[in-house]
Amino acid sequence: MNHSNRWIAQRRLPKFLAPYVFALYMAIVMSFLMSMVITFTEFGYDSNYLRNVMSAYRVAMPAAFICILIVRPLVARLVTLSVSSDV
Repeated sequence: MNHSNRWIAQRRLPKFLAPYVFALYMAIVMSFLMSMVITFTEFGYDSNYLRNVMSAYRVAMPAAFICILIVRPLVARLVTLSVSSDV
């Protein structure tokens, strides 16, 4: 393992934090995309578009993070019930 790979391996978070890291990344991406779509739908694209998107994102991202943490176990259970366990 070269130096840069060793540095990355040493900087990784512990495995027990995986659900929280997943929720964080999902919230960052989805809330930004949804903020873009909803802002465009409501106000259209103008000189204030990015400002409006970021204003919506400031509210949406923390809300999305909390919602994902809450609903993730339910969604995981629904997936288990919906998908065959056959190989």
